Amino acid sequence: MSAETLPRHRLTLVTRHWRPAAAFGALFLLWLAASRFAWVDPRFLPSPFAVVTRAGTELTAGTLALDVVESLRRNLTGFALGTAAGLSLGLVLGFSRTAERIVGPTLLAFRQIALFAWVPLLSVWFGGADAGKIAFIAVAAFQPVVINTWRGVRELPAAYRELSDVLLFSRLDFARLVALPGALPAIFTGLHSGLIYAWLATLGSELFLNVTPGIGGRLNEASQLFDMGLLVLGIIVLAGIGLFYNSSAQWLETWILRRRTR
Repeated sequence: MSAETLPRHRLTLVTRHWRPAAAFGALFLLWLAASRFAWVDPRFLPSPFAVVTRAGTELTAGTLALDVVESLRRNLTGFALGTAAGLSLGLVLGFSRTAERIVGPTLLAFRQIALFAWVPLLSVWFGGADAGKIAFIAVAAFQPVVINTWRGVRELPAAYRELSDVLLFSRLDFARLVALPGALPAIFTGLHSGLIYAWLATLGSELFLNVTPGIGGRLNEASQLFDMGLLVLGIIVLAGIGLFYNSSAQWLETWILRRRTR
């Protein structure tokens, strides 16, 4: 990169990083103005200061922190179970034509079932407590992980397989040295989608199944009590956790793929 284009490149990077912050800042200013000039009834949209006050109350009492911990525990447990099952089955389908012919059509049929359609069945099988919620989260994470892993391995270029045959790679060496590194972008796409679906399923399970400690339960409580301060605070917490998940997943994917190309 030449000396002339370096400042322009840095300016582009700065602009790219500041755009999301500018969007959030504009949204906050709009919220502040709506509260200051009474554009919206404060009973339906509390002011930022009221939400901050409510956040202080929740932090002092420790109730919201407990709810966040409980939601994250269910989310990470279900995501881990669904991801492990999805990766294992996806690799089997990717490497085995026989397994693909037997299991593939059924798996694609299950994919057409809406995610929340599993709630009644899983609640009967596992109950509405933690087991049912974690099972629903695992199903949500499983679907994108297994499909993307399967396709990532199956759609490797034919030249990769031909080269491994020339080099006399065993099936294990081909899987370890060629197939898995080549399928990593597709696998990460599935993991990223699974992480998002698992987080949505966490909130859905807490809203639709038995009310237990969790952010979804607190949102349900705030809605029934018409506690808009708690409701808005809960939504902000959810957005913050979702952004953290998304940023962490993107950073991890970039770091691993960069190391793969070295």
